[in-house]
Amino acid sequence: MEIKILIADDDPIVHESLRIYLEAEGFAVADAYDGQEALDKLDAGHYSLCVLDVMMPKRSGTDVCREIRSKSELPVVLLTAKGEEVDRIVGLELGADDYIVKPFSPREVVARIRAILRRMENRDAGPMEKNVIRMNGLVIDLNSYKVLLRDESVLCTPKEIEILFLLASNPGQVFTRDMLLSRVWGYDFAGETRTVDTHIKRLRAKLPSEGLCWSIKTIYGVGYKVEIE
Repeated sequence: MEIKILIADDDPIVHESLRIYLEAEGFAVADAYDGQEALDKLDAGHYSLCVLDVMMPKRSGTDVCREIRSKSELPVVLLTAKGEEVDRIVGLELGADDYIVKPFSPREVVARIRAILRRMENRDAGPMEKNVIRMNGLVIDLNSYKVLLRDESVLCTPKEIEILFLLASNPGQVFTRDMLLSRVWGYDFAGETRTVDTHIKRLRAKLPSEGLCWSIKTIYGVGYKVEIE
């Protein structure tokens, strides 16, 4: 199946540089030059991943990412010329799969895209019961990246699912915020532990555990754990 990448950025040079490397790797590429055009193209076609510039005309990349996450698990890579911590936090809290600061190496962007697509491919490769956790009314399936609560599907971002799976795989074990950032995002986001707090808050809102025998507990000053009663 064709792997098609949507690049949304108002800078033609970004499009040109990424297109050269992506097409050399066998990917198909489509272009959008503002946030609204990106949303229109996403609605009209099938894409495997979207690269979004944070600062775009009409609709910002963060707005587009927020709208994508409200209805799908499409992988999103955010690009920005800003390097401030607050921008990285916002992007990660919105459910972006990766965050790259300009100026960047096109090879690095392609490598990260390949890593994300490999992860998505692995999750869809087929049923593997070892990647499924069942806990009294909750099912976390890391193969299909689906979460069921009392047999009802719950829309969670990929990072929310990965955090939940990690905690539920190790009931009773406390994970610090830094450990969760390292294990789930895969590299160091020093100073951005508020991202973890936001993801946990959203998981609790989506997965109320009243009447069930498990819960996500806060260990104040340390981190989080799943506790089975």
